[in-house]
Amino acid sequence: MVNTDPKFQYEFNLLPQTIDTLKTAMRIAVIYGGNKTEPGAVLNQGHNSRPYKSYEKVAADIQTALFELGFEHVFLLADDLTLPQELQAAQIDFAWVNSCGVQGLNPAAHTPAMLEMMGIPYVGHNPLNATLLDNKHVFKNELAALGLPTAPFMTWNTTPGMLGLNIECFKRSFGEYPGPFIVKPISGRASLHVHVVPDRSELTDVISEVHAHTLQNVLIEQYLPGREYAVSVCGNVRHQNGEFVKQTGPFAFSMIERVLADDEQIFTSMDKRKITNDRVRLIDDPIIKLQLKEIAQNVFRAFSLRTLIRLDLRADESGNLAILEANPKPDLKRPGQGVTSLTAYGLEAENLTYHDLILSLVADRLDYLFSQRSNVWPHLIKLIKPVDAFMIPAAKPLAHNEFEEWETEKEMGNTAVPSVN
Repeated sequence: MVNTDPKFQYEFNLLPQTIDTLKTAMRIAVIYGGNKTEPGAVLNQGHNSRPYKSYEKVAADIQTALFELGFEHVFLLADDLTLPQELQAAQIDFAWVNSCGVQGLNPAAHTPAMLEMMGIPYVGHNPLNATLLDNKHVFKNELAALGLPTAPFMTWNTTPGMLGLNIECFKRSFGEYPGPFIVKPISGRASLHVHVVPDRSELTDVISEVHAHTLQNVLIEQYLPGREYAVSVCGNVRHQNGEFVKQTGPFAFSMIERVLADDEQIFTSMDKRKITNDRVRLIDDPIIKLQLKEIAQNVFRAFSLRTLIRLDLRADESGNLAILEANPKPDLKRPGQGVTSLTAYGLEAENLTYHDLILSLVADRLDYLFSQRSNVWPHLIKLIKPVDAFMIPAAKPLAHNEFEEWETEKEMGNTAVPSVN
């Protein structure tokens, strides 16, 4: 039977006009972390397994950039108990997740899971990838299984009665290695509660200290004495020089070295020392740049990622690079007055602006939705006008005598549907 329903047809060359249409038609929510202490934010206040931050200021930067790019309907919303009602009231079509949650376990997955349930597409990681990337021990286990380089590590299980198993795991991971070690939360941000421990004898006290803050298991890594690097990577669509470009693989950029002060063995939390231009520098060594690019692209593909992450890496004493962790929500503050972010710092070297980056992330997600998931999000298709430009005309139903002729032809081996004028 001939399908008489029009079929949506999208090609990449239609992306500019698609986005121009959506700038006036699409209603966007930029979502930041709600505050559990605000009245009505939660039913009951609980513990957040990662240090809380609202990211509201950065969300406002993103909102402002979207306005400046021409998007007319952009709302700033908190991801607390009121979010479903606020999304419904604002008639939101599309969202940008700039939150790592309010409280509880695996909070980075809460907002994307809520949006999936409500049927709102978004810029951000799906719930599984959000929590996988944010849980450093799970991410590193996956890296090891995939054969991707990471520093030797173990997860110290803080459940009572697990000491014997922890000791066995420690021996397998580190052998006779005496130290130093890195002790950190399995989930966290901004290098908070990360410690350099000189030798084994001090590990117990530091593990207990980290656990007291997080109430979670604790990650122990071998300390790598080499230089510290970062690289950002996102999807293959970007906006550059006034045009949309689609390359064959993920786009790796902002390949930088973190500049450590004389009193730093590891990069200090940005909560204590802001990331200023003198704290980072672009890498000019082509070999290291190529290694960072390949590692970043391999991670992006291996984990089937769909949006921006930042990888932090460190070299060992021989210069071999190892992945320390992934940041599933890199800081996207708007650069200015000597303050930047590790992701934005390298934009100029790629001939990109902050606005290019914001538009690239939106465009990459829309291109994916229209090219691979258009049947899942029909409400976005309805926003595109004129819709005829994106439709394959439906075949007209065959008249009775034409249908009989076609049935005869089909029996003779001709299965082509006759054209109908």
